[in-house]
Order: sequence, then C-alpha cells, then structure tokens
Amino acid sequence: MNRRHFLQHAGGLASLASTSLSFGQTIVKNSSQLRNDRKGAILIWLGGGPPTIDMWDLKPGTKEGGPHMPINTAGDFQISELMPELAKLGKDFSVVRSMSTGEADHMRGTYHIHTGFKPNPTVVHPSLGSVVSYELGRSRKDLEIPAFFSVGTRSIGGGFLGTTYDPFLVNSNGQINNLGGNLNKNRLEFLSTLEKNFIDSNRGELPIDHKNLYDKTIKLNTSPQMNALKINTEPQQVRNAYGATGFGNSALIARRLLQQGVPFVEIGFGGWDLHQMTHDTLNTKLPELDKVVSTLILDLKRLDMWDTTAIMMMGEFGRTPRINQNAGRDHWAATWSAFVSGGLFKGGRAIGATTKDGKMIDGLAYTAQDLMASTVAALGIDADTTYISKRGRPMKIANGGKIIEGLV
Repeated sequence: MNRRHFLQHAGGLASLASTSLSFGQTIVKNSSQLRNDRKGAILIWLGGGPPTIDMWDLKPGTKEGGPHMPINTAGDFQISELMPELAKLGKDFSVVRSMSTGEADHMRGTYHIHTGFKPNPTVVHPSLGSVVSYELGRSRKDLEIPAFFSVGTRSIGGGFLGTTYDPFLVNSNGQINNLGGNLNKNRLEFLSTLEKNFIDSNRGELPIDHKNLYDKTIKLNTSPQMNALKINTEPQQVRNAYGATGFGNSALIARRLLQQGVPFVEIGFGGWDLHQMTHDTLNTKLPELDKVVSTLILDLKRLDMWDTTAIMMMGEFGRTPRINQNAGRDHWAATWSAFVSGGLFKGGRAIGATTKDGKMIDGLAYTAQDLMASTVAALGIDADTTYISKRGRPMKIANGGKIIEGLV
C-alpha cells in the first residue's frame, strides 16, 4: 500500500503527494520518520449492537436477509454493498463470523465483550484496554500520558488492576473532561505533602490511586504528547479523508495517540440499537463506517504503522436474523461477526460460518474470551498470564480464552 493509493482513496488530494508533509511543528520528509515500532491497538466500539448479518455475513435470497446485497472483496469473502471502500481492502481485514457470546443485555454484553468475564457482584474484572495498558504501558517510560484512552465512548475500566488503568476519557473533538487549565505550583506542592502524609499513615489504596491520578493530571497539563488530541494540526486533506464527523475525528485522534506510543485506544461509533427501520438506518451509517475505517487502514499504511497495529470492531452483540414487525432487528448474542484488521492480524479471510438462515453457528463457535486472547497474543502479551484479584483468586487474561486459529 503506497501513498498514491491513499491519495486516490481520499479524493485525489494532490497536494499531499509532495515529498514532505507538515504535522504540527514537524516537517516529515517521508513516512518512515513517523514509524512507531511499538505495538498498539484500536477498538472501534459499535455501541448498541450492530446488525452484523447485514454487514459481514449477509444471507441474500432468504427472508432473514434484508434488502442489501453482498459484494465481493479483495479477500475471500463478501460484505455489504454499502461498504465498497472496505471491499477494496478485503486483504487487509478478516471477519470472524462464528462469534457466540450468550449475553444479549446491553450492560452485561458490554462488560462481557470488554473483559472476557460475565458480570460478577464479588469482583470487577479489568477490560482489554486496561490489560493492554498494564502489560505494555508500564515499560514505555517515555510515555507521559495515559496508556489507555477512550474517545467518544466510556469503555470499561481497570477493575482489580486499579483506577490507574481506567480509560482516560476524551470526546470526539479531543476535549478532556474535568481537567483544569493553569496549575498553581504552590498549591500542588501543598497537596503533594498532604497526600504523602496520608499515604504514609497506611490508609489503604485509595489515597495512592488518587495521588497517581493527580500526578497524571499534572503531566497532562504539561506534556507535549497531549498535542495528539489537536487534530487541527493535521493537513486539511487528511482531515477531509476521515470526514468531519465525530467518528472520523475519533479515528484520527486514535491514530495520533498510537503515534505517541499509547498502546490502547477505544473509539465509539454508537447508535446501533436498531429495533426499528434497521435497513433504512444502515443506508447512512454504513457509508460513514466504510469511509472512516477504510481511511484509517490506508493512513496506518501510509505512515508505516500498519505492521504494529491491531484493530477490532464490534458491539456488545449482534441482531436477530428475524426481521421484526417494525422492520428492525432485536438483540441477538447467539450468532454474530467481529471485524479485525491491522498488520498484527492475518487478513483476507472469513473465519467460521453460520447456517443459511443465520440462526446457528455452522461448526466451531468463538467466544468473547477467544477474541480477547487472540488480541493480546497479537500484541505480544502471553494469553496465559494470570492475575491475582483483590480477593486472592487467580484469573487468567481473557478468562482462559483460546487463540482463534488462522487469525494471529
């Protein structure tokens, strides 16, 4: 994938074809100077539960299939006709079509997909983003900003790993919630002394977590790495390629954070709880998803970031094969598809299958644990790593999930 391919995709942006690009204050003579050889991941969260039967695993000619037709991709599978740009990049992503997760409630499903565990009142488990930030972020001593960002969505936190590994929340415009402006040095020194005395008196872990959070806040106010949130420093042509939408902005911010060495970024593209008029809504939502995700893929290649990146895209479940009386689809966790991309995954293939009507898995089913285990393995993290919860219970990353064959 070369720069010309990216420019053609972005609409013939001739001015980007020169030998240098301006990124903020840095003049980049060629893309190799921006290479980041540290692994990172982007989770694209389609909150509400996307109808993957209308996106990645279409059933044409059946009463379950809906009005949209499948088209061929550059890989060995078909996807919706509403995503032609992604179809051209079919060798650069794969679809796991035999996901089956068993949690069809929004909150429970979100927790389950993010952590690999079902909700339990006695323990709060760390999310995939928290695990990755814990395992990879600790070794990145030059990283002054959080190792886990959540852009345009809330995500799930660090659980028993601690609040240090919660996601740092940013909106799709790069604005940070609850972060003040100017900091008073004397007040900070006074607060630091109070906190140290409180921690030294053995008052538990909350004072330590609070101090870590405040130290992080100070760094956020002073670190130039936070300029990653300022997408207005990107060339206008690049911003146009992503699109002037919240989702487009979030994807561009995610790419910029990975360039700074942030190991995990989650971005949100919500509005998928389509109980009514599913297919009419897809006529607008899928073209936007197609534009943004295909641009992200091409941009990572343009900047030589492809080989060190993993991308996952999914929601908390899929939607029923049956179309309801409101021309919509309801919650369905028994059969659905997950999208994976980035050079750390193998592309160009559909893994697993569902029956002709989409109601059952045809062959081997894959779980949330399997997808999470595959992702951490792709990032170079041992999927057999075991943590000890605050109650002293050993817990494996991804709840002991197995790596999906042919994906990593």
